[in-house]
Amino acid sequence: MGDQAGVVIVGAGQAGLSAAAELRKRKYEGPVTLIGDEPALPYQRPPLSKAYLSGEMALERLWLKPEAWFAKADVSLRKNTRIKAIDRSASAVLTDDGSRIAYDHLILATGGQARRLPLPGADLPGVYVLRNLAEADQLSEHMSRLKHLVIVGAGYIGLEVAASARKRGIDVTVIEAAERPMARTASPLLGGWFGAIHRGYGVDVRVSSCVDSITGGDFATGVRLTDGKTIEADAVLIAAGLELETSLAEAAGLTVDDGICVDGQARTGDPNIYAAGDAARFYSKRYDRHLRLESVQNAIEQGKAAAQSILGIEAEYDPVPWFWSDQYELKLQIAGLIEGADTMIRRGDPEEGCFSLFHLREGRLVACEAVNCGPEYMAAQRMIAAGATPDPERLRDLSVAMRDFLS
Repeated sequence: MGDQAGVVIVGAGQAGLSAAAELRKRKYEGPVTLIGDEPALPYQRPPLSKAYLSGEMALERLWLKPEAWFAKADVSLRKNTRIKAIDRSASAVLTDDGSRIAYDHLILATGGQARRLPLPGADLPGVYVLRNLAEADQLSEHMSRLKHLVIVGAGYIGLEVAASARKRGIDVTVIEAAERPMARTASPLLGGWFGAIHRGYGVDVRVSSCVDSITGGDFATGVRLTDGKTIEADAVLIAAGLELETSLAEAAGLTVDDGICVDGQARTGDPNIYAAGDAARFYSKRYDRHLRLESVQNAIEQGKAAAQSILGIEAEYDPVPWFWSDQYELKLQIAGLIEGADTMIRRGDPEEGCFSLFHLREGRLVACEAVNCGPEYMAAQRMIAAGATPDPERLRDLSVAMRDFLS
């Protein structure tokens, strides 16, 4: 390998590990250094709010790769290491202990942290956020003796934690500022339906409600709403989305605008620096706008795209986005983006807990929301990618198999 500095990857999550694995899969021979600021092996984040939190998944099942893989793949994993600066002129990153790590190519897979709200009482013990393993362990340990949990935010994380808490017999109140759950990511029909599902499981879902403060003295005892009502609780979870980690890129003079700006090959404005995952924003020809996607699929595929770009493989990254969420016995899968859709076709009956919502724009399929309907979801992914213009009546007709739309 000579005197190569090789590829340095900042961020040992899904995107960073995907990039490292892709480099080795494609026979890159230079050094690969994967740097993470947590003490654990790279792990899956989605189960933290679902099976891991509910006690249905063991810690070891979270690992993306076993420890032995890193030695076998010759990937240098540096855990518990925080990068404090990028020295572009010297092609090196500086760690918080003062050491320097040189690079030929640098991939920023920095993701972010759980967003905290500037509420009075937000720093009290008993107030939690959930993004990393340590936060999941802290919340899980407290949940073992909880009677009532208040969750601020009815997005995926908030609702998944609500479902996990109900499985553990905990009373749950969810506070959401919007008029329905999942308002940012789901259609009105789907968001309202999931709200009703949670209420059916005993969750007190309050929409169009805002928290004014978190109550308590030495420990959180509940929340006070802006309408003056108070809700008592043993703990409070703030589920308010992601706070991007773009400070390294900004300080290094890279373009940042709701994420680290990259092109279709995951390249920043510096020819030796790339970005991938939750914190990367790219231009999508498919949607004719810039996108920043927070999903496992995006982290994996954009991490691969960064690795391929380093290797000189010119492949435009412009995916059909997809997302999923597990709540109770329901699997929600979403393909595409709903924005701009002018027609919605329902296939199946929500009352039966298995249905799909197809969203079209000017006759072209642009998104699908599927609940416990894997075939519809899988077919929709391919149809969206192909720019399909399905007949709405056939799409609605359950006697027409989804495979018929692919022929």
